[in-house]
Amino acid sequence: MLKIFTDGGCSGNPGPGGWAYVFVLQTFQGEQIIAQNKGSQKEATNNRMELTAVIEALRALKRTNDLPRQAVIYTDSQYVQKGITEWIHTWKRNSWRTSDKKPVKNQDLWMELDSLAGEFPLKWEWIKGHAGNKYNELCDIMTQEAITDNKLMNVDNPDIA
Repeated sequence: MLKIFTDGGCSGNPGPGGWAYVFVLQTFQGEQIIAQNKGSQKEATNNRMELTAVIEALRALKRTNDLPRQAVIYTDSQYVQKGITEWIHTWKRNSWRTSDKKPVKNQDLWMELDSLAGEFPLKWEWIKGHAGNKYNELCDIMTQEAITDNKLMNVDNPDIA
């Protein structure tokens, strides 16, 4: 079974953002990290980074032919977990409008996530953040590193956007 752990965050909200994912494969020898990645954006929100983490993970899964297609995605974002398993059906029925008729925030990312998620048999699990799950903690560390790297790059090179 493939387990995908994701996390995203910002320094300030909005502010410099980071995301990360870790692929963990359960084998007869135990759990093994088989892939991980992180990235950042100069200006983002926490929710956009949480969504981006899952999107980047699914893009990576799509590019890989030697991994199981069935996966469990673990996120500490109820926004992502409830959004993709519950709310998105109503949003799509309502032409990407919320119950109070306002446009869905982050629609671009939700549409991309919906498209990618439709390509795989996925199970979505919410896990409590900062609660000792080693892979969630690793994603959090990687996310913070990505934010720090982004801040340093932009301080050293203020013309880089």
